[in-house]
Amino acid sequence: MTDELVHLDVAGTTATITLDSPSNRNALSTDLVSGLLGHLQTAAATASVRCVVLTHTGGTFCAGADLAGALKTGMSPDEASAAGAQGLVRLMRAMLELPIPVIGRVDGHVRAGGFGLLGACDMVVAGPSSTFALTEARLGLAPSVISLTLLSRMTSRAVSRYFVTGEKFGAQEAAAAGVITVAADSPPDLDARVAGWVSDLAAGSPQGLRESKRLATAAIREEFDRWADERAAHSAALFSSEEAREGMASFLQKRPPRWVSAP
Repeated sequence: MTDELVHLDVAGTTATITLDSPSNRNALSTDLVSGLLGHLQTAAATASVRCVVLTHTGGTFCAGADLAGALKTGMSPDEASAAGAQGLVRLMRAMLELPIPVIGRVDGHVRAGGFGLLGACDMVVAGPSSTFALTEARLGLAPSVISLTLLSRMTSRAVSRYFVTGEKFGAQEAAAAGVITVAADSPPDLDARVAGWVSDLAAGSPQGLRESKRLATAAIREEFDRWADERAAHSAALFSSEEAREGMASFLQKRPPRWVSAP
């Protein structure tokens, strides 16, 4: 089943991994996470590969944890949220520790755990169809687990703004905030940016890329390991709170939560 949700294509020095579960907006189900982890390991073990390009099908790059899918397996909401947090932690850590660079190629919506994946990428380019929003505060939650990568990438002012407002912003703003590396002006420009990076990385030696990435990610990996367990526990605690239950219910019912005054 994982092969249906995540595809791996190796061509020359590049391993392209495609999230292909558009029916649930590429949510991080157990199968998708397992497939992505396996493909990352395969890419790293392939001698010719110098980089991974992480991309997607459909209009959403990744919408975060697949809580609905987890609940269908019989998990309680608390168990589902805890499992989702733990899966995302494993995935982000694997990306940060991968001995080759990971390029994020995005041209769609990014929400929740999708931010965590972008933060774990070494370089990210987003196209003109991309939108970004950290809406956790509106649901009685906080971007706890994804902060493990975002706090090291984003500017302090951007964190203070986007973590609390829940507003939607585009690729240009995402680049200025540090969420992504660069914004592409068009789909052809998006592909050209990726191709340029792939070409640059093809000239790197396995040892040179590995050790250079290790230096570049040293600080973020140190903070990640320091806070991972606490942030995962924080996320699970918030999901089990009364406010979060109200926030999720209001979202699903398409109504304002009770803490929002009627117009």
